[in-house]
Amino acid sequence: LASERFGASGFAGFIAQSFVTPRRLTLVVDNLPATQADTVEERRGPRVGSPQSALDGFLKSAGISIQDCEQRDTGKGVFYFAAIRRAGRATEAILPELIHAILLDLPWPKSMRFPAAPFRWVRPLTSVLCLFDGKSVPLNLGAVPVGDETRGHRFLASEKFAVRDFADYRKKLRDAHVVLDAKDRRQAITLALYERAAEANLTVKDDPGLLDEVTGLIEWPVVLMGAIDTAFMGLPPEVLTTSMRTHQKYFSCLDRDGKLAPRFLLVANNIADDGGKAIVAGNERVLRARLSDARFFWDQDRKIRLADRIPKLADRIFYQGLGTMADKAKRLSGISLAVANKMITSEGLLSDDADIFRANSAKAAQLAKADLVTAMVGEFPELQGVMGRYYALNDSEGFAVAQAISDHYSPLGPNDLCPNAPVSAVVALADKIDTLIGFFGIKIWPSGSKDPFALRRAGLGIIRIILENSLRIPMRDVLREARDIFNRQGIVVTTATGAVGQPLKGLASESSEDVLNFLIDRLKVYLRDQGARHDLITAVFSLGEDDLVRLVRRVEALEAFLKTEDGANLLTAYRRAANIVGIEEKKDGVTYPATPNVKEFVATEEAVLAMRLDEAEKHMSGALSGEDFASAMVALARLRGPIDEFFTKITVNDKDTKLRANRLKLLARIREIFDRVAVFSMIEG
Repeated sequence: LASERFGASGFAGFIAQSFVTPRRLTLVVDNLPATQADTVEERRGPRVGSPQSALDGFLKSAGISIQDCEQRDTGKGVFYFAAIRRAGRATEAILPELIHAILLDLPWPKSMRFPAAPFRWVRPLTSVLCLFDGKSVPLNLGAVPVGDETRGHRFLASEKFAVRDFADYRKKLRDAHVVLDAKDRRQAITLALYERAAEANLTVKDDPGLLDEVTGLIEWPVVLMGAIDTAFMGLPPEVLTTSMRTHQKYFSCLDRDGKLAPRFLLVANNIADDGGKAIVAGNERVLRARLSDARFFWDQDRKIRLADRIPKLADRIFYQGLGTMADKAKRLSGISLAVANKMITSEGLLSDDADIFRANSAKAAQLAKADLVTAMVGEFPELQGVMGRYYALNDSEGFAVAQAISDHYSPLGPNDLCPNAPVSAVVALADKIDTLIGFFGIKIWPSGSKDPFALRRAGLGIIRIILENSLRIPMRDVLREARDIFNRQGIVVTTATGAVGQPLKGLASESSEDVLNFLIDRLKVYLRDQGARHDLITAVFSLGEDDLVRLVRRVEALEAFLKTEDGANLLTAYRRAANIVGIEEKKDGVTYPATPNVKEFVATEEAVLAMRLDEAEKHMSGALSGEDFASAMVALARLRGPIDEFFTKITVNDKDTKLRANRLKLLARIREIFDRVAVFSMIEG
């Protein structure tokens, strides 16, 4: 905002920097000139010959005389033009109004009024330090004091002091126990964390998000170490770290084996006379109370099996129109079976293994959401899935089932790991497919930058799980089954008489295809970020390809082929053939079949091309069925010579209508064979 406003005010070549601490916002602008640059504004006046009143009005508004004007022919007549020169104002005179506007226009999600100022701001302003060229800049901010003075750390150096410039400001702040630059504070905290941990032969659990948060809360970081009561170390480590991180902003420590150690690190904003003993003791006392609650939840939750909690999911709405979490759990079980069956078919699992896989997938899907009604997840929502795993193991469910409950929310973002265990992958896919089919079915989809239900993330999650695990799943069939499961269950509509199940209407019949198209769009974005061409994805998908793994392999082979000389030339030849056929079909009002009559060939080039097309088709059919797409491209490459010869020696639109029609069929044959690899007409470039 500040850079935009300074630039709009005619300043150039300046350098703007901002700094933030919990108690101060600082803007530094270097290389500002003493005055604005002079400006020249060209303004067009009335047409020559216009009434004198029009000319007088123009001269008066521009503040010039007729001698300052020139006449210029614009092609639409001769007009008066004037160059209005304005001398730049002194920077010192501009700054008060400019800074005042910047202060008031800063965007805040929430703001408040306070007695000292006649405007709203994010927090009450206690003072403003505003200097230019060593002098105080006057600002009218009501009763908020403005000048060349500021204060240091709230507890360690609260006395006022004056400053001359930014270098003086920064140095005196550090002397007053304030580290102005967040990068310096972050580095100091990181170094101190590792030093304190090393003193106890421990390491710090990496947590960049917490480090950023703490950096924004501290002006003078002092790292202290506290102890966790050993009575709480029996809790799951995720419970301990979440309790410390979420509520207390503590860093966890790990021992040499990478296990959670009974220590924590806190970052204080003060230098205590006793070395921080009282601060540590107070924080340990608060942590004991937090962990006592967590241990109570842990003990109570394990008394009820996850399976027995499923009916309570009916009290939780998934989304209005998409039923309850109990409804979602039922759908997940059905969708998981559909996905598992497709994986069984593609992997060729033995019957016993397949039955176990189906049973585990259905069980994990059924239990996946059950931990939402536990006390622990109620206190720590970020532990959903994680606690389900612990409770499933406590209930003697199999490891695959427990792991799938923990993994089914993944991946939560582009940097999150994908589940790679088969059952985990199935349930994670089912959860995301259910979400997409449901929201698309009730006509809620992402638009522009708005995606409140993270549907794009769900789509990307499906793509990553499939590609990173090389899962051979026909997505069109799976999405249709998911849609049918929704329709059989119906949606829940609240009426005056209560909740009533109704069939999913409207977009539901199209929602599976809409979701598939959405996934292909997401795949284009995903592959484009890796350097792939989106037009090739469209060209392959247009064949009806919905196996994402096979689609990507086709795209990779096609892209490699088109980078060769043969590929580029054949693309040109294909377009020539397809364009000729298309134009003549439109002219003749018919569609030419790809069935030329070999007995009607009169030139060697026709017969050779037809023979080579048959050979290419035979080779391609075997290569495509075996998913050897590179070999299919080799078969296409062999067509370059005969196609070039054909176009060099043969006139397609011969005067003989029978001969012309047969040659158009031969070109249609070229189009048909190429389009078995991809719809080449959709390839750009």
